[in-house]
Amino acid sequence: MDTISVTTRIGEKDLTLETGRLAKQADGAVLVNEGSNAVLVTACMSEEIAEDVDFFPLTVQYQEKFYAAGKIPGGFIKREGKPSEKEILVSRLIDRSIRPLFPDNFFNEVQIIATTFSADQVYSTDVLGIIGASAALAISKIPFLEIVGGVRVAYKNGEFLINPAIADVEESQLDIVVAGTRRGITMVEGGAKEISPEILLKALEIAEENINKIIDLIEELVDKVKPEKLEIPPLESNLDESLKKEIIDFATPLIREANINPDKKQRKINIEKAFETTFQNFGITEASESYKEVKKLLEDLEYNIVRNMILFDGKRPDGRSYDEIRPISIELDLFDNVHGSALFTRGQTQSLAIVTLGTSSDVQYVDSIEETEPKRFMLHYNFPPFSTGEVKKSLVTSRREIGHGHLAQRAIEALLPSEEEFPYTIRIVSEVLESNGSSSMATVCSSSLSLMCTGVPFKKHVAGIAMGLVWDKESGKYAILSDIQGVEDHYGDMDFKVAGTRDGITAFQMDVKTAGLPKEILKEALEQAWKGKEYILDKMEAVINSPRKSLSRNAPKISVVNIPVSEIGNVIGPSGRVIKKIMAETDVTIAIEDDGRVMISGKDYENLEKASKIINHIVNGLKIGDRIKGRVTRIEDYGVFVELVPGQIGLLHRSNFKLRKHPKELFKVGSTVEVKVADIDEKKRISLVEV
Repeated sequence: MDTISVTTRIGEKDLTLETGRLAKQADGAVLVNEGSNAVLVTACMSEEIAEDVDFFPLTVQYQEKFYAAGKIPGGFIKREGKPSEKEILVSRLIDRSIRPLFPDNFFNEVQIIATTFSADQVYSTDVLGIIGASAALAISKIPFLEIVGGVRVAYKNGEFLINPAIADVEESQLDIVVAGTRRGITMVEGGAKEISPEILLKALEIAEENINKIIDLIEELVDKVKPEKLEIPPLESNLDESLKKEIIDFATPLIREANINPDKKQRKINIEKAFETTFQNFGITEASESYKEVKKLLEDLEYNIVRNMILFDGKRPDGRSYDEIRPISIELDLFDNVHGSALFTRGQTQSLAIVTLGTSSDVQYVDSIEETEPKRFMLHYNFPPFSTGEVKKSLVTSRREIGHGHLAQRAIEALLPSEEEFPYTIRIVSEVLESNGSSSMATVCSSSLSLMCTGVPFKKHVAGIAMGLVWDKESGKYAILSDIQGVEDHYGDMDFKVAGTRDGITAFQMDVKTAGLPKEILKEALEQAWKGKEYILDKMEAVINSPRKSLSRNAPKISVVNIPVSEIGNVIGPSGRVIKKIMAETDVTIAIEDDGRVMISGKDYENLEKASKIINHIVNGLKIGDRIKGRVTRIEDYGVFVELVPGQIGLLHRSNFKLRKHPKELFKVGSTVEVKVADIDEKKRISLVEV
């Protein structure tokens, strides 16, 4: 195939899609160019379906090569290794954008690999991965129901920006990535600084306009390639239609009754009993030829029963109304030795958030192709198997855990104090102890509560809520559900998470299981989510409504001293001798930044004050009248030499002793003495008086 390319203008840059030159053995390969950025995305499909696979095995891998930015990876090995957090997050963005758009009866394994070949470090390449994945699938033989486009929208100083520069994103009030089809949005992910729902909806509207332009471009490429799509044969049925009807008639009341239960584990037991009763009634065992088909029939029946109960009977499985929030309980200060903790329970979902405060030496450094600053705030989300009563291997952090933690972090970080206000590194760990839906939003709530009870000057509470949707497209009837539980997420058409304060939205995530979501439904869901968020904030503020006045007694104490950059060497001293001596004498830890900020941390404020005074004396010099506790370093017949601060020694003459005795009778080398600076001569020699 000859090289084929198409181009359009998106935002401030030309977007070009090219195929036929690179990776020609892949089922689909598209090089996406935007300015000087380039990402190659390939799509490959297995020829055979793996045995006993009853799900769609899609894997997505986004990988950034350091050579793309003219860099060599750090570390000892000097090559790219396991996926970074950013690569995992972008892989999830691509996966979530395309996963709903494959046929239901398609079970061949599909692998998407997006590789960054060129990165200018000015514009991000993540959105190019979504566009390339859609284009590669569209021009391949792989069945793909609808073309999807992806775009980033930022809101800065009253203006909406399309695929903006990284610097603009960092200064913006809103940053979202949106993917969608002609029929509507399929995926949204983003963070904000307390923006209004109206701004968010306008951003989504602008995103849709540009998504349609991208879809036009991909369709132009498809028209030129003219791919032959794989035909997916319909699933063969060995069940007689009359037997199907008998099974459905028998199982319907059992499954319906089994689903009406607020307890997740009991509901699962009830469903298993309903299935087993049906199998026994019709003489079907796991050895039967029809077992898998009957099981699939019952699963589809349960899917329809749950949806119809919600949609047409107005009944949720746990008996709540559409906009009702599950019972909430909150506990603070659960453990003695941590810096702060909060337990947030909503229904059968429970998050324990624990805050740890550290110094500037605890920041996280990230090796990336983009220029990034050290991270002084981290939020880690853990989802152990016992939270759902299961037994699984949990040796490494999963992609889901990284994604949920990132969403909660975006919800919280806009309200954190600046480094100047609060010079601590902050780590929050959310331990999900029980899960029945919406654990990432429970993490937002527990994190907000734990920050306040730790004494971090957190500006205001942030709460999160997960919304669901059941939508019958034939009748047009739909139900928007507040605070969804697991079964409603599993059988619903949307998982829509919103976090924010009373004044605005701070994080937003949405995944749609259908081809697209009309903005009218989205607007209504956002309005209902806002009301739910306000209710949750009421509950949180009733327990603690402002940060505690003082930090936890377990937290390190930090003091900041600003010194001229020219004096950094004097404070450090030759081979670090001066700074090491200060730390040893005062039992503190000192870190000096390149801009002259000296971060002093320790267990008590008295030692911090002592270290601060020593540093100030080194930088500003001693003055006549200064009183200091020094250490005797040498004893002579005429007096003793006293080290006042590391590197500065004065003479305490015997005529200035409090007692008229020989120096050796009064002092020993290493003993401390309180003195006052009596004089400093033109050679900066210091004379002392004992006080």
